[in-house]
Amino acid sequence: MAEIPRIISVDDHVVEPPNLWADRLPKKYIDTGPRVERDSAIFNFEGGVFSYEKGVKGGAECDWWLYDDLVYPFPKLSAAVGFEDLDVTPVTFDQIRPGCWKQKERLEDMDANHVEVSVCFPNVLPRFCGQSFLEREDKDLALLCVKAYNDWMIDEWCGGEGRGRLIPMTLVPLWDPILAAEEIRRCADKGSHAIAFTENPYPLGLPSIHSPDRHWDPVFQACQETETILNMHIGSSSKMPATSPDAPFAVSSTITFSNAMGSFCDYILSGVFERFPQLTIAYAEGQVGWMPYVIERMDKLWEERSNSADFGVQLLNPPSTYIQDHIYGCIFDDQVGLQNRDLIGMDQICFEVDYPHADSTFPNTKKVATQITEAAGLNDEETYKLMRGNAIKGWGLHRFGITK
Repeated sequence: MAEIPRIISVDDHVVEPPNLWADRLPKKYIDTGPRVERDSAIFNFEGGVFSYEKGVKGGAECDWWLYDDLVYPFPKLSAAVGFEDLDVTPVTFDQIRPGCWKQKERLEDMDANHVEVSVCFPNVLPRFCGQSFLEREDKDLALLCVKAYNDWMIDEWCGGEGRGRLIPMTLVPLWDPILAAEEIRRCADKGSHAIAFTENPYPLGLPSIHSPDRHWDPVFQACQETETILNMHIGSSSKMPATSPDAPFAVSSTITFSNAMGSFCDYILSGVFERFPQLTIAYAEGQVGWMPYVIERMDKLWEERSNSADFGVQLLNPPSTYIQDHIYGCIFDDQVGLQNRDLIGMDQICFEVDYPHADSTFPNTKKVATQITEAAGLNDEETYKLMRGNAIKGWGLHRFGITK
């Protein structure tokens, strides 16, 4: 096998710099807009619940994000690379690796890790799809925050030396699908053709993908019109799978893929891809090893019950036919999924590094990629698709001059 080609990672994260919103919001929001304050912190973990106390004498130094009524400590797991002990204890910007939030250092880390291109999700304050803005009552300020983040993402993080290497992923105001569609089009005009969206809006208190009024169709229509890919990260529903309150974290960490699995079924069985045949979506950190059985199960139900009123959805074609060119699964070490690639579709599997999170393969990504592709028996063409080709197509990277 030839050497692993330089990698395009479709799931990384950027730690938002402390002045991102302070530099962009109107001055009247200086005391309510997102900002960072350094203070002490005490970390507690009891009964399976994490909690923090701010301003307590004897506590560890911490950079706190303050925004409206939100008081949130900067957790180590949001910038885990470089730390030996991985936990959610509070940290400061001075303690984390500069590549987590500074463009020059991020590009250097990418070069050292055999990575050419990176697509970055939000990280600390917004969470994975902007839930923090959805949860605040002042929606005028929240909308300004979403737009400020998007302008920073496009113009600064992905601008200058980062253009063509850092690919913009922007947010939408989740509370209003019409405003969301407008922001998708505004950002597309500025060069962003990827949005971070929720894997399941229902736990966020929003209408589901199955809502009878087709609540989310303006978002899907805007994505289709602008050739914008809809990216959904594990945990973007603000809910992680668990079996019981006292189950160890290893249980939840093992079954995180079930969030992507449920969303995968939602999007196919809701008929979204029949209404929007050019819509594309991607599941960050969802892995793909679970897909073959789920595909088989959906097709079996469709064949047996597609004409039954209680089936709920009348798809014109078998569910499996809506995967190609519509759904991208993203992996960082899913050897089982690669061994079953013919049942999934090799054209639909992409690779991710997850820098700077705890699951990241940095700085050994090339070694990990080589191991899993060799173990799964991928040929050179399949390896190219996994490491580059599928991402170029799915994320439309020709816009940045990336064609091979």
